[in-house]
Amino acid sequence: MSLKAWYRPVIIWCASLVFVAASCKKEAQAPKPGEQQTTTFTNPLLNAAPDPWVVQKDSTYYYLHTLGNRIQIWKTSRMSRLKDVTPVTVFSAPATGGNSRDIWAPELFFLNNKWYIYYTASDGNDRAHRMWVLENTNADPTQGSWTDKGALVTQPADLWSIDGTVFQQDTTLYLIWSGRPFAGGPTDLTQNLYISRMSSPFRLAGQTVKISSPGYDWEKRGFAVNEGPEILRNPAGRVHLVYSGSYCGDDRYSLGLMKLNEGSDPLNSANWTKSPNPVFTGLASANAFGVGHNGFFKSRDGKEDWVIYHANSAAGEGCDDSRNVRMQKFSWTSDGLPSFGEPVATGRSVDVPSGE
Repeated sequence: MSLKAWYRPVIIWCASLVFVAASCKKEAQAPKPGEQQTTTFTNPLLNAAPDPWVVQKDSTYYYLHTLGNRIQIWKTSRMSRLKDVTPVTVFSAPATGGNSRDIWAPELFFLNNKWYIYYTASDGNDRAHRMWVLENTNADPTQGSWTDKGALVTQPADLWSIDGTVFQQDTTLYLIWSGRPFAGGPTDLTQNLYISRMSSPFRLAGQTVKISSPGYDWEKRGFAVNEGPEILRNPAGRVHLVYSGSYCGDDRYSLGLMKLNEGSDPLNSANWTKSPNPVFTGLASANAFGVGHNGFFKSRDGKEDWVIYHANSAAGEGCDDSRNVRMQKFSWTSDGLPSFGEPVATGRSVDVPSGE
């Protein structure tokens, strides 16, 4: 065999190997089955998920909702794929004590380089509902140990309180929550919104100041309630407070809006102005009843604002685990107010948040 004849099969074999390698590389870069579907999602994101809350740190979202007997965190980089996440249990209620029952509305904050979870709990007696705090020094709230920092005691009297959320103005921390003073006696279930300055992430230092009470008809369906307060800053940095009005089991449960005068003292109730009408309500054609108790987040690229909230999919389902969690994009008016529009119907395709 001549040298040329010997080389010929070697060259053919090498060429085949290059072709196979190129084909494999091409296959590795091809979209995975179903990947195209990730450009959209449909509501609801999760079932049996009342009181949703989400916080974003760097490019990661940490999501929580009410589970009753424990607190879990969903960690994800894509909110639209929340259902694919396996949550991590970070707290289980003790068998007895003031935080052994009704673990509601957990919210996660990163304050002074530590993580804090604020949640509602009781010993099973409705009159015993109070706000509690957990602390974690780990950089990742799904890792490390959570320390029970006890109950947040309101001043000067220790009052019924739920739905605590933290508002930071410059370097000062405030807690805003829903309280029931039983002003008209034990059957008076009216819930107001209160604020107090914090001396630390787990201590209230100042007097309790009422900043809102349910006065409009839309806030008093079922019975008079203001609850689920959440701070929302507009693109100019102006402070708004979004809250839920009416009894959560009423199909007309809705979101209301308050505005804090720019740069003013949040402990002065006169500096808060309430909008007379709800800003986000249910819509039967969208299978959205009892719309409320929400959170907010930015899309991964920071270009879009999103609201995450719970609703029932049918009328008359009440204030229980039938509530499911949904999310949708919202915009701002020329006056700097949030414009939430109408609820997006369940099952309708929605573009994922930009940057996902």
